[in-house]
Amino acid sequence: MSTFQRLHKFTWQQTMLRIKNPLATVPFYEKNFGMKLIHKYDFPQWKFSIYFMGIPPEGTVLPECGTKDSEQYLWNLDYPVLEFTHNHGSEDDDSFRVNNGNVEPHRGFGHIAMMTRDVNAACDKLEEAGALFQKKPNEGRMKGLAFVLDPDGYWIEVITRAAESPVTLEYTLAQTMLRIKDPEKSLHFYRDVLGMDLVRQIDLGVGTDWGFSLYFLAHLTDEQRANQPDIHSDEASELIKNMYQPVLELTHNHGTETREDFKYHNGNDEDQGQVRGFGHTGFLVDDLEEACNWLEAQGIPFKKKPQDGTMRNLAFVYDPDNYWVEIIQRGFSM
Repeated sequence: MSTFQRLHKFTWQQTMLRIKNPLATVPFYEKNFGMKLIHKYDFPQWKFSIYFMGIPPEGTVLPECGTKDSEQYLWNLDYPVLEFTHNHGSEDDDSFRVNNGNVEPHRGFGHIAMMTRDVNAACDKLEEAGALFQKKPNEGRMKGLAFVLDPDGYWIEVITRAAESPVTLEYTLAQTMLRIKDPEKSLHFYRDVLGMDLVRQIDLGVGTDWGFSLYFLAHLTDEQRANQPDIHSDEASELIKNMYQPVLELTHNHGTETREDFKYHNGNDEDQGQVRGFGHTGFLVDDLEEACNWLEAQGIPFKKKPQDGTMRNLAFVYDPDNYWVEIIQRGFSM
């Protein structure tokens, strides 16, 4: 962990996805994955609403959604949630669609993931509930995992939790996956700047034209960090399968780092006819102004500084692939 993370306590708090209809999305995640609606904001003046959904640790008693207590709970979280952004009227627009991040030529964001003890049983239950699949557990070369489609076509990977895990929840939010061009630059940003721990690294097909690497990052607890195994070991994989907190999975297709014209779609740009979808990840900090001054000193580019616009308790920076990263004052109130 970087010393700066200990100072400002960067904490991964959200992954934002745009949605067509909250009356479809919110019940889908509640019914199928046990997610809870933690807090909601409506902005009629700007014609959009945002819904924050998560899977709290066992024994958590959530405050009533939509109250000041739920707002304070949200902005003091130490685990990530999903933020669903709904632009009013899209639910009645037959032409509305999102970019799920997996279709060329505008790939970028890949998926979120849910972890459960029995993938086959979970997928049987999901299929009975009417869920659609991109891939079932026994299909393709990668057995034992599945991809479910949410109401907007975003991919949800369903993966296995370790049998001996102390986590007893039916599901936990397990991953957000982003494709990256250059792992050296991305690891510097997420590990060295935002203070995430590199938990696991997998390198496949090295030296081939299909080679790729996966980097799994998280904010580990002190105990997890003290006992962290080698990132290339099977024990590192088992650590992830036992954890409650999710990982940020960075996927690198070998060779992209040397191609000057190569880039992924960040989910937000529309300058070349792209469709938007994934919006950003978000991190809480103890002191927004100090954190942003430090980020600027490190040469991190900003989309929005705290003093810009009407929302003064947050900022947006760009990661090396131009994905938006929201930086938010811990404990703020609208």
